[in-house]
Amino acid sequence: METTDPRGLAEDLAQEVAQGVAESGLPGGAGELPQVLYDAPAAVLMIDLDERRVVYANAAAVELTGHRVSLPVDIDAWGDAAGLTDLGGKRMSETSSPLSLVAAGIPVAGEPVAVHDAARRGSTATEEQREAAEGRLLWVTGFVLGPGGLGDAGEQLPVPEELRSRALVVFLQLSGSEHGDRRRLEVLRDRAVVATDMSFTITDPRRAGDPLIWVNPSFTRLTGYAVEDAVGRNCRFLQGRNTDPASIERIRAALRAQEPITEVLLNYRKDGTAFWNQVSISPVVDGAGDLVNFVGVQNDVTERVLVEQERRAALADAEEARSQLRMLAEATTQMTEALGVEDACHGLARLVVPQLADVCAVDLLDRPGSGLLRRAAVAARDRADEDRMARMAGLRDYRAGRGSTTGHVLATGEPVLLSDLPEHGADRYDDDPDAAELYDRLRMRSAIVVPLRARGRVLGALTLVSQHPYGRRYGQKDLHLATDLAGRVGLTVDNARLYEREHAAAATLQHSLLPAVPEVSGLQLAARYRVGTDGNQVGGDWYDVLPLPDGAVGIAVGDVVGHDLSAAAAMGQLRGVLRSYAWDGGRPGSVLDRCDQLVQGLEMASMATAVYARLEPPDASGDRLLRYANAGHPAPLLLTREGELRRLDEHLSPMIGVVPTLGRAGEEGRTEATLTVPAGALLLLYTDGLTDIAGEDADERAELLERTLREIPSDSPAEAVVDQVLAACEPRHVRDDIAVLAVRLER
Repeated sequence: METTDPRGLAEDLAQEVAQGVAESGLPGGAGELPQVLYDAPAAVLMIDLDERRVVYANAAAVELTGHRVSLPVDIDAWGDAAGLTDLGGKRMSETSSPLSLVAAGIPVAGEPVAVHDAARRGSTATEEQREAAEGRLLWVTGFVLGPGGLGDAGEQLPVPEELRSRALVVFLQLSGSEHGDRRRLEVLRDRAVVATDMSFTITDPRRAGDPLIWVNPSFTRLTGYAVEDAVGRNCRFLQGRNTDPASIERIRAALRAQEPITEVLLNYRKDGTAFWNQVSISPVVDGAGDLVNFVGVQNDVTERVLVEQERRAALADAEEARSQLRMLAEATTQMTEALGVEDACHGLARLVVPQLADVCAVDLLDRPGSGLLRRAAVAARDRADEDRMARMAGLRDYRAGRGSTTGHVLATGEPVLLSDLPEHGADRYDDDPDAAELYDRLRMRSAIVVPLRARGRVLGALTLVSQHPYGRRYGQKDLHLATDLAGRVGLTVDNARLYEREHAAAATLQHSLLPAVPEVSGLQLAARYRVGTDGNQVGGDWYDVLPLPDGAVGIAVGDVVGHDLSAAAAMGQLRGVLRSYAWDGGRPGSVLDRCDQLVQGLEMASMATAVYARLEPPDASGDRLLRYANAGHPAPLLLTREGELRRLDEHLSPMIGVVPTLGRAGEEGRTEATLTVPAGALLLLYTDGLTDIAGEDADERAELLERTLREIPSDSPAEAVVDQVLAACEPRHVRDDIAVLAVRLER
């Protein structure tokens, strides 16, 4: 043991101890270990690898703990009792300490540790013992006694079987003299040189600027700076134009707080090439707790960072793609549900703001391919910008072929991407101060204008705008997405226009089939018809009032099954047939039977419900005889002036078109009910669109209708009655057609 190198001294001492253990041939009891361990000029421990316990400690090792622990003891408890820390002052039990490594069977070729009194837990050492121990540096060497445990440290020695699950640890003191600082730096250098594949640096914070005082060869290979280029300078010379200031500030804050830190930042080599540097910096304090050095470890992690950036970019692209698919799916759903052009345009504008744009405008031509342009919908993050966009449309000439971007899109059918718009309105609209002012208020940054196309025609244009200061800069991906959206909306708008035209034609047909309510002496008559939203918004509901040649008045309400043009046409035919048979003066049951036979014979309609009543001329008191027959229709209601409500549900019969033989030769036909209706009474007939609502209880709806009718003043005119009934009973969304007919007998 003549070497002065601390690492060599520790290894020589460890081999001598191991030699003594091997030569002893003892079964491993701590009390039988050879004297060489007990009198060795270093602290020596034996560790049981199976239990991670210290099973033996020589005199020097016992002295480290202040004679306070009893063997066997856990390795972390022994380290705390001895006050062992890493060079940054952190307790051994809180780190991957040399003791933990050896206990795991991993040899330690030489690691420096410090002794700090603050790390002791319940030490009973005297003040003199603590002062003597405080501030020391120890060099640790450890290895397993079993085969291979000595590694390259020396010749393999025979070890008794009983000791093969044991390990030896040797602590050699390195500091404590007037050369303590120099020895500490030597220890740090030795530690850095051991890890030759990593870049190590040491700085001196006690000097101005915390300069580098030592770098290992790996640092020069990593950075391209020679030792003479680096030593004496602060390592900020590795920073460059793209180094993140936030990372630098976090490192400075940790250095000021004397705390360890690991940060990844962009650094630059001497030749100017950039690399991602993972920097780990730890403070080193002396025995008095004063900061003396910072140890830095640099690692080139460029490949790892680039892979991570590519992974994040791929995730961002995937999320963007998912977001776009969600937007397109939502747009398709909204467009499918839109029943009108305005609904489709407003739905699109609300969808893209704020997901794709800060401001959105939809412009439509009044005729596909040409004509005047109108701004059909506007949406914006700021509601005030919606008004500004609407006013902008009034100031600029957006007609096809004119000088505007929108006009160009309408004329050519090609989309336009304006990635970077002028910052000031005067630069874009130098000939229009008002438009320039609006432009400045809108804070436009980037814009996309794409055509709305369907069936080979341009229907209008979709404009997307991002705004300063946070709006996105549109690119080709955004243009493709906007074009896809515009294609879906264009088809929806075209379909909605076709739907509106067809609905207008159907509604005209529907109303043309319904008669104008005639004026009949002695009767107040009022009728209302509500078109449902199902199908083509036309159906088979109808009402009729027919003054008859014999002075009676025929009253009918019916409903052909279906909600389409076929049902409307069948309704017109059935109404005409019923009027014809009623004109002949037939009784109500017979009239419905003849209608049934004709409907089935000519296959005019599959099924229908109807109520037909004859209101006979009044007698001297003003009362009238009412005869009625009901073919599967909701029962009419009769309300007297005294407030008595009666449901006319007698003599019900099957629907028209259900029973083929009803009323034919040899078969009994529909019967009729007869009652006297007093003067001043009200008769209300209606179709099932008023009471049969999907998702609601039909009985409750019928009770609502009856309650509403009772609450209407007895002298209310027929017009007021139908209005109040619809106000109270009309469903929020009219899915099915509704026909209501009120008849009041005047006194």
